[in-house]
Amino acid sequence: MGADSLLAVTLIVFMVSSLLGVGLNLNLKEAFAALRDVRFVVLTLLCAFALCPALAFILAQIIPLPEPYAIGLIFLGMAPCAPFFPGVAEKVGGDVSYVAAFVLLTAAGTVIFMPLATPYLVPGFKADAWTIARPLVFYIIAPLAIGVLVRSLAKTVADRVLPTVKNVAVIVTVIMLALVLWIYEPDFVRTVGSFAVATQLLFYAIVACCSYGLAFGLPRSQKKVLAIGLCTRNIGAAFIPLIANPGTDRRAIAMVALAVPLTIVSALLFARIAARFAPTVNNKSGADRSIA
Repeated sequence: MGADSLLAVTLIVFMVSSLLGVGLNLNLKEAFAALRDVRFVVLTLLCAFALCPALAFILAQIIPLPEPYAIGLIFLGMAPCAPFFPGVAEKVGGDVSYVAAFVLLTAAGTVIFMPLATPYLVPGFKADAWTIARPLVFYIIAPLAIGVLVRSLAKTVADRVLPTVKNVAVIVTVIMLALVLWIYEPDFVRTVGSFAVATQLLFYAIVACCSYGLAFGLPRSQKKVLAIGLCTRNIGAAFIPLIANPGTDRRAIAMVALAVPLTIVSALLFARIAARFAPTVNNKSGADRSIA
């Protein structure tokens, strides 16, 4: 098995284990309660599937990025919510009900939006809608749904297997990072002077600030959920269409691979700022009704 094939397998295991872990830890009752908040739902969908893709597309037009890097950025723009988002959001006082709702909305939205939007945002991209949608369904929706179903029907089983699933996800993440660095290290070096890193960081900063600002009037704990969820990217979902297309330029894949460390740094940085300058008291439900 070649290095690229090994990375593809590792990516699949990473996505399945990560999303299964999220599902096993997701309280469906709390998520449905938060989904009744129309303003939060509308803000999430608009920011995730209008603001973020539009911003990525605009940055790709106005910043002199080589085309493959621009394509990678646009796919990142269509893939909100990293699997590690729930843990980060809850640690800084994010409302756990809204964390669960955000995960469900962005998972379903990505599977629907990315296949439909790709022909318009990335003209000439060869993979058709079903080629893009199929792995998203199998590797995002299916493991998430299985985890939610197990937790709903047998909470004790979910609690028992969750630590093992999390450990597998951590191990696979480390392996994936090592493979990414090994395979794409020359491509990372070539990004120097290409504005690739600076553009990604600018994207995360604008998204976090705009989403936090657009959520004016919402409780601070909900604003944190929105901002942190949107400034993290589902790397696996962005990788899938690029890997599925045999003619993809390695630089586009390298742009998405760059997001592995950059989205983690951005999320942790924003979370630290939020925790320092907007402290909250997090109760059992994670709710914070103070207005920022």
